[in-house]
Amino acid sequence: MYDSVIFDHDGVLTTLVELSPLRDATWDAFAELGVSDPDPEHVEQVVIHVSPEDVRAAADPYDIDPETLFRVRDERQSAAQKRAIADGQKVPYDDFDALRRIDAPMGIVSSNQQATIDFVVDHLDAGDLFGTAYGREPSMTSLHRKKPEPYYLERAMADLGVESPLFVGDSDSDIAAAEAAGVDSAFIRRGHRADHTPTPDPTHEIAGLDDLLELDGVPVVGDASAASGPAADGGREGEGRTR
Repeated sequence: MYDSVIFDHDGVLTTLVELSPLRDATWDAFAELGVSDPDPEHVEQVVIHVSPEDVRAAADPYDIDPETLFRVRDERQSAAQKRAIADGQKVPYDDFDALRRIDAPMGIVSSNQQATIDFVVDHLDAGDLFGTAYGREPSMTSLHRKKPEPYYLERAMADLGVESPLFVGDSDSDIAAAEAAGVDSAFIRRGHRADHTPTPDPTHEIAGLDDLLELDGVPVVGDASAASGPAADGGREGEGRTR
C-alpha cells in the first residue's frame, strides 16, 4: 500500500504553457540586464531544459553574472506563467478532481519555479489537497537539484513524513527521480506524450488521473482496505511550500 501520492505539476496536474511566453520572458530578462540585442541562440539556450553550462554560455558574452541572469530569467518566466494561469491559458486537466478521492497525503514536486507552483496552488484553491509543494528556488543551485535528481522528491517525502509514495509524472526525469529515490512511479500518458516511450521503465502507466483510483496500492476514499497514514497536511517544514 502506498502511504502517499506525489505529483509532477506541468503536464500532469495542469496543461502545458505555450513556449512563446517563456521565450518572450527570456528576451525580457536579457533586456532588463542591459542586453538589448542578444544572439538569439544565447536566448534559446536558457528558455527551457536549462543546465548551469547553458546559463554560463549565455551570460559570458555579455559580461553578465550567470546567477543574476538565471534569477531574472526565472522571475520573468514565472510572471509569464502566472498571467497564463490567471487568464485561463494554463488550466487544470479535467480529471484533476480525482485527487479528492485519494485517501493519502499528497504533494507536488516540480522543476518549475517555486513562485509559479505557489501561485497555482492558491489559484486552484487546492491548499487542502497538498501537504507540501516543491518547485525550484531561483538560483543555479536548483539546476543541480532538479529532477532527475531525487533531492526535491526526498524533501517532499520528509515533509509529509512518508516512506512509500507513488510519484506520478509525464517525463523521463520524473521516472528517473523516483527510481533514484527508491520509490514507485506512474507515467501519465497525456496527449503530448502519446508516442513517448518512457525511460527508465515506470512501475505503472496511466492515461489520466482517474486511473490512479484503480491502481493497486493507492488508498481511495471509502476503500476499507486503505491503511491509515499521516494527515494530508502533516509533516516537517522544508524549502517548499508546506501546509
